[in-house]
Amino acid sequence: MSDTRTLPVPDGLDGMRVDAGLSRMLGLSRTVAATMAEDGLVIMDNAPAGKSERLRAGAWLEVTLPEPKRAPTIVAEAVDNMKIIYADEHIVVVDKPVGVAAHSSVGWTGPTVIGGLAAAGFRISTSGAHERQGIVHRLDVGTSGVMVVATSEMAYTLLKRGFKQRTIDKRYHALVQGHPDPSSGTIDAPIARARGNDWKFAVMADGKHSITHYDTVEAFRSASLLDVHLETGRTHQIRVHFSALKHPCCGDLTYGADPVIAKRLGLERQWLHARSLSFAHPANGAIVEFTSDYPDDLQHALDVLRDA
Repeated sequence: MSDTRTLPVPDGLDGMRVDAGLSRMLGLSRTVAATMAEDGLVIMDNAPAGKSERLRAGAWLEVTLPEPKRAPTIVAEAVDNMKIIYADEHIVVVDKPVGVAAHSSVGWTGPTVIGGLAAAGFRISTSGAHERQGIVHRLDVGTSGVMVVATSEMAYTLLKRGFKQRTIDKRYHALVQGHPDPSSGTIDAPIARARGNDWKFAVMADGKHSITHYDTVEAFRSASLLDVHLETGRTHQIRVHFSALKHPCCGDLTYGADPVIAKRLGLERQWLHARSLSFAHPANGAIVEFTSDYPDDLQHALDVLRDA
């Protein structure tokens, strides 16, 4: 059954956009509020209100809230090619293949790291939202490489804190088009969700503070292999930052990569790999480091470039 609420617009929200005002009044995300307005679920003084329309103090709103979405469940399902690099009573470190999500989410029906670990008999920390239990950081579905999952409550707490305080060293390797100038440097550019697009991000003045450090490992005629260190961890950060520099990750058609180059290199996804992860072990504080070799598709692209 739908939930319809009727309420007046407070004086303090006079002149605010409908989506922003609803977000503040009802505790919804701005995206959800905008979608409600677009779907005709927001009525102001007996007339449908668009998401960009301005609220009027004292006007009456009739808002029909969408049905709450059920949280995705964890499905124990073996994941092909997902290797266990290391495991003990506190952590499990995996080599995540491309095409696998960290955890289940609305709209994703494919394999997940959590589901694969459950199928392999691992007991995951119960901390975190149900579908994200044990997840202390994530890799995109299209990004391969090393990833750690907490299997004890203590590990979950300490690793989450480590990622938040940036004491965990994450290293990625990225093959980008062209040759960044300088060959080693820092990208300091704020990132936000792209306007009008819920799944793509961009460098925007009002975005979140984002810093990427990089060094060139190997330069080819048409591309460069980079070692990348993230100081912050925004969604799609590496892909967005290098796209903004006009050096997108090879194969990353979403962020402007040349499809001709992608085809020549045999790439069907972005050339981006979580190469290594170093952190203080939650049990004893000893520094541990784990690395992941390039999967076959990424290695093939490098071989093509080296043979050119």
